[in-house]
Amino acid sequence: MNKMIHIYQKGTNDKTLLLLHGTGGDEYDLLKIGKIIDDQANILSVRGNVKEGGMNRFFKRLRPGVFDLEDLEKRTIELYDLLDEASIKYGFDRNKVIAIGYSNRANITASILCTIKDALAGAILLRPIVPRRDRPLVVNDHTKVFIASGIHDNICPPQEAKDLLDYLQPNNKEVRLEWIDSDHRLTYDELLVIKDWYKHNF
Repeated sequence: MNKMIHIYQKGTNDKTLLLLHGTGGDEYDLLKIGKIIDDQANILSVRGNVKEGGMNRFFKRLRPGVFDLEDLEKRTIELYDLLDEASIKYGFDRNKVIAIGYSNRANITASILCTIKDALAGAILLRPIVPRRDRPLVVNDHTKVFIASGIHDNICPPQEAKDLLDYLQPNNKEVRLEWIDSDHRLTYDELLVIKDWYKHNF
């Protein structure tokens, strides 16, 4: 099986939350957030296996804000393969996976949405930027996306979230952008908004 370090916790409904931490985090970082969004879902929480200055990431970058696109493509496929393999090993429904990605991992989640058709039922992108502008986007017939952008975020500027909305909206079933009165840090109030969106869509 794919060697990406991860945690799997079986839930009591048929949905699986794929939890993807930000730079410097690990597979434990988003467990509480996953439980806030859906405390009955299966949890698959993954650790990034790229190191930058000793910190866990999910793909390489050439410098801040500039991605190594070759590595991004490789790691995107690696994560997609993990989902396929984990669904067989743990017995969850591969068609009911909703990813929650924060910062660096929101970007690789967006990369999946851009490059692999119908890979996810849904995606919650927390403080993302546009992962790539160099290729046509795939069309995801059933995927619903929530983007949360901090209006004071100087790491992932709000214009990036607007650009991502414009990229994804024509190619997914639903894309919602929510402006959060915060910086790069997450807030409890936005998680409640996301939870309500999730409840009505999944």
